Amino acid sequence: AALVIAGCSHAVNLTDGMDGLASGCLALVFGVLALWGFFIQDPVVAVWSASLAGVCVGFLWFNASPASVFLGDVGALGLGAALGVLAILADAMLALVVIGGVFVMEAVSVMLQVASYRWRNKRRIFRVAPLHHHFQVGGVAEQKLVVRFWIVGMLLAAVGLTALLHA
Repeated sequence: AALVIAGCSHAVNLTDGMDGLASGCLALVFGVLALWGFFIQDPVVAVWSASLAGVCVGFLWFNASPASVFLGDVGALGLGAALGVLAILADAMLALVVIGGVFVMEAVSVMLQVASYRWRNKRRIFRVAPLHHHFQVGGVAEQKLVVRFWIVGMLLAAVGLTALLHA
């Protein structure tokens, strides 16, 4: 449980590097957990997940580019921890790897970059980590990048929810 909560917390914090990226992806994942909570008839998971999805959508109003309010470490770490706790309560920890795939990709990109730098004589895999900054340095505009990550997040959320429903 501690690994799931800490992993979610840090993965969300790593993703919080562009206007609206983390809050938009969190809204999607909390929305899927809310649907799963309603499906398994767990009112705690359903209500808390739906509430946090709504909070993230409301926050996105002010956090979308150009952001006037920022999530920051306190918000990202707290919402990430809440995500981990709700996944544990819903018994959806393995599905969270798919549903929260954007967060997983971001965290894995940082781990690969650090490992490569240390063990491959300071050679890097990405231009810069986390992954969203790799693409930004490559010339993709921030708003386009955020929307593309949201699209990937939506597809992964749909796949993860489908897997949960058919398990």
